Amino acid sequence: MNFAIIIAAGSGSRMNQDIPKQFINIYDKPILIYTLEGFQKHPEIDGIGVVCLDGWHDILKAYANQFNITKLQWIISGGDSGQESIRNGVNYLKDVCEDDDTIIIHDGIRPMVDDSVLSDVIIKCEKYGNAVSSLPYNEQIFRVKDNISTSEYIPRETLRRVSTPQAYKFGKLIWAYQEAFDKKIGIFGSAYTNTMMVDLGETLYFAAGSEKNIKLTTRDDLEMFKAYLKLDKDSWLK
Repeated sequence: MNFAIIIAAGSGSRMNQDIPKQFINIYDKPILIYTLEGFQKHPEIDGIGVVCLDGWHDILKAYANQFNITKLQWIISGGDSGQESIRNGVNYLKDVCEDDDTIIIHDGIRPMVDDSVLSDVIIKCEKYGNAVSSLPYNEQIFRVKDNISTSEYIPRETLRRVSTPQAYKFGKLIWAYQEAFDKKIGIFGSAYTNTMMVDLGETLYFAAGSEKNIKLTTRDDLEMFKAYLKLDKDSWLK
């Protein structure tokens, strides 16, 4: 079974809006619903769960009914941090999933996950035991010296940008969150499942990514998302 956990428990304070950013309407549809639709339409996704901000569960249920998100099976509350929210979602599956099931973790505010990206994450996880969507880093990266100068750079060929979706076998995932929270490893600050896994000594495997798979954090990101939705591709481009 391939099961998706969508993380939508953040308050979205950096967006500086009156409602959480995952529920902002773009062209009469909440951002979170765009995200769920990507998983709803993918034939290899068997079920969806959402870790949601308190007070918005019933609203999400209503939107899911309105937009026919039939694969949505449960909605639960998040924790005090991103890692606690993900752990809540993982723990909820203890009585649902087998060790060999594939669990896909995805940010609710990344509404443009491509079918091909999702497919490759599932394929790579089946082959290697985990998979993280990734892209090459195309800019030059320099180390800072005294905040004003540099004499070192990091070859960009050695770097990859990693985001969600990420996929893990359930048995490894449930072990990792238990281990990390017991030992206080990889659960603080901006830590996520991928960084936690590395902190626990695991090797991660890269899957395909997409430049369109943007995380909606600022108002400028919203404008970019709207532009992508309206984008018409030229038929002559290969």
